Amino acid sequence: MEVVDKVRTEVLDHFGVDTAAVDSASVTFLGLEPIEILRIPGDELVHYVTLGGSRHPMGDPSDLLADPVRGPRAELVLALRAGAGSNAGLAKTLGVLAATPVVEGVVLQADALLDLGEPMWRDAPFTAVLLGESDIPDVVLPEPAEPVRYLTVVPVTATEAAWVRVRGAQALRDAWVEAGIDVHDPARGAASL
Repeated sequence: MEVVDKVRTEVLDHFGVDTAAVDSASVTFLGLEPIEILRIPGDELVHYVTLGGSRHPMGDPSDLLADPVRGPRAELVLALRAGAGSNAGLAKTLGVLAATPVVEGVVLQADALLDLGEPMWRDAPFTAVLLGESDIPDVVLPEPAEPVRYLTVVPVTATEAAWVRVRGAQALRDAWVEAGIDVHDPARGAASL
């Protein structure tokens, strides 16, 4: 089962673009298969989509044997009003996030907060991300494999990450709405919390 090819086809269909209209970068980590990051330009937003994180199901790191078929699978999508620049390091960061389940045994899911320990891209004020539900439909795989889910990636500042730890993901989302913050703006300020 070529999961990555199926996911690529369906995500390009979702955005209504051809492969030729999409830039891509590949990130490789020692001992892991490559993670590809697609840059899909749109009218208002640039979408950065991972391919390869769903190649294998995510599982409990304490399990003696990983199930090669069953378990949740996920890819990530980040939408920004303007690109972060091809040399800013964003592709590497998204590759790291997509590889987190294999490297650290983390199961990616909505409302998860992932600390990066460094800026998300060069000179960015964001050092963590908040995952959320995506409007990209799940990619159905042959039984018994679970479908591939897309999760949104929203960059957050250290202060916002602390707010999520104390109050929860929805409280931060509510603060963004109340303050009129556009989370797709790569130059946005932090919410006043």
